[in-house]
Amino acid sequence: MQNRLSYLALGDSYTIGEAVDEAERWPIQLVNELSKVGFDTIEQRIIACTGWTTDDLLSAICQALPNKSYDLVSINIGVNNQYRGYPINQYEKELRKILELAISFTIKENKGVIVISIPDYGVTPFGQQHAPKQITEEIDRYNRITEDICDNNKIAFVNITDISRKAKDNPTLIASDGLHPSGKMYSQWVEKILPKIRLLIG
Repeated sequence: MQNRLSYLALGDSYTIGEAVDEAERWPIQLVNELSKVGFDTIEQRIIACTGWTTDDLLSAICQALPNKSYDLVSINIGVNNQYRGYPINQYEKELRKILELAISFTIKENKGVIVISIPDYGVTPFGQQHAPKQITEEIDRYNRITEDICDNNKIAFVNITDISRKAKDNPTLIASDGLHPSGKMYSQWVEKILPKIRLLIG
């Protein structure tokens, strides 16, 4: 008999799987992997859109009004704040608000939330044309802030940025648009995320 699981994924183009088939999105792959180890997803919802910043995600959450009974909420947001040159303190403030809302949506509170780091698009063909060194340095700064916030609030954090950097030498990890991860890379994300989630949801 499988354990019942409800899952809410919050994010941007990485969560919605820009430039890959729906089945290759990492939240979809994650659910499929969870089913293999005994978790039957009774509800899965994705609130994400290409180009969203933290303020866009906050607005969408307020409009969507998710219920408050999810076992798991994942968050992957912030790359568009960096890309648009928004003040990093704005990201920090809005991420804290997103985390507060995410915690309120789970039946396990902070133990039901997992945050995924921002991948480094500076190694992609697109990023190589847009100050890749600066991109890498700023993504690292964003991720340090994110990890610190998560640590201070006892929220699970998974760093997939190292995986994203493999794309510099492996074009099969990049989608056809030359910017976003391929389904193959998302599979590697899931492989790293899955053990942490299994600890969270038991």
